Amino acid sequence: MKKSALIIVDMVRDFTDPKGLVYYPQNREILPKIKTVLEVSRENGCLIVFLKHGNRKGKIDRKAESMRANCTEGTFGVEIDPMLPVNEEKDYVISKRRYSGFFSTDLDLVLRENKIENVIVVGTKTNCCIRATVTDAFYLDYNPYVVRECVATNSEVVNEVHLSDIDKYFGHVIDMETLFAMLKEGQL
Repeated sequence: MKKSALIIVDMVRDFTDPKGLVYYPQNREILPKIKTVLEVSRENGCLIVFLKHGNRKGKIDRKAESMRANCTEGTFGVEIDPMLPVNEEKDYVISKRRYSGFFSTDLDLVLRENKIENVIVVGTKTNCCIRATVTDAFYLDYNPYVVRECVATNSEVVNEVHLSDIDKYFGHVIDMETLFAMLKEGQL
């Protein structure tokens, strides 16, 4: 059994679709690359986990109150982008309400039950949800790997600053070619 999981963070339509409430073109640009990483990860037996950011409709949420409305339950904005097919029988889809995929979710339990040691992280936003998820993965003793071409935010400078910090303090930032070689060689 593979000891690695691919975690796809918040590639939901409010972030990826031009009609989405918090759409950034950078998210649309990384979708084909994430799709390739998803396919290669599946071929190599990795566990697949989709994280879905969401906010409750009409309910109190102090985090959501401080930003533009987005990812509201019952809207198309919380749907995983159709470019990234979910295998209903094997993949996990975990809803989250905060930046980290670990905070108040069962992500850690899912990973431990599947004997996962390494987490490969892709998605949006590098400065919020990617960084928070990677930080918590590090604190929970997973080995985080962030795929450089497969994360984005609305500023390339901000993206690079956070990737630099992640690589220095919390895990590894690698490119797709390195990821594919590591998967093929059984290092992940």
